[in-house]
Amino acid sequence: METAQERVGEKFTLESMKFARDRTWDVVNELGAIIAPGMLESEATAACKRIMTSLGMERIWHPSLVRFGANTLKTFKERSEGDPRLGDDDIFFIDLGIVWHGHEGDAGATFVVGDDAEMKACAAAAKQIFDDVEARWRATGSSGKALYEYAEERAHELGWRLNLDIKGHRVSDFPHAIYKAGKLGDFDACPDVGLWILEIQIAHPTRPFGAFYEDLLA
Repeated sequence: METAQERVGEKFTLESMKFARDRTWDVVNELGAIIAPGMLESEATAACKRIMTSLGMERIWHPSLVRFGANTLKTFKERSEGDPRLGDDDIFFIDLGIVWHGHEGDAGATFVVGDDAEMKACAAAAKQIFDDVEARWRATGSSGKALYEYAEERAHELGWRLNLDIKGHRVSDFPHAIYKAGKLGDFDACPDVGLWILEIQIAHPTRPFGAFYEDLLA
């Protein structure tokens, strides 16, 4: 039964949500492949806009974020510190919210350049925790709240700190904001297919960097 927090518009289809997800991942991966040492964070953000336009986006529904180095510790609502230049051994993440076919794509991932083993491990851990939590959702039908409790456990087991200010959110046919659904991590029921973004943001326990990964629960 549809709840107020999982309401959708008349144009909503799961097929369109998956299309929007896939096209947003196309941008993430294309952008991630061209970001290289020596590039400024602002230059990467400008390149992102060019790629989105070339792929025929309708619009963005949240600001496009590219975070380099220590800025990978920043949450979505926080501004980057300065305009850092990507180093030879460095880490960055991409977080995009793009509308395709009237539906909201939202995807994000972390990339590493160079040979820093801890940065590579951090990026891999964000994806691993996401995969583990997604598998728990599929296997058990856990509530959003329980999924983030599990995410915190997994992060601790793997040696990272989970940022619980970042707890996922609704997506839908544009604009999802009219549905007032709140955060996935506060949702006390099993999230339905194609309506929620699971976000994982972790931090190194001592060094100034972190990693991020998000995708549609579908």
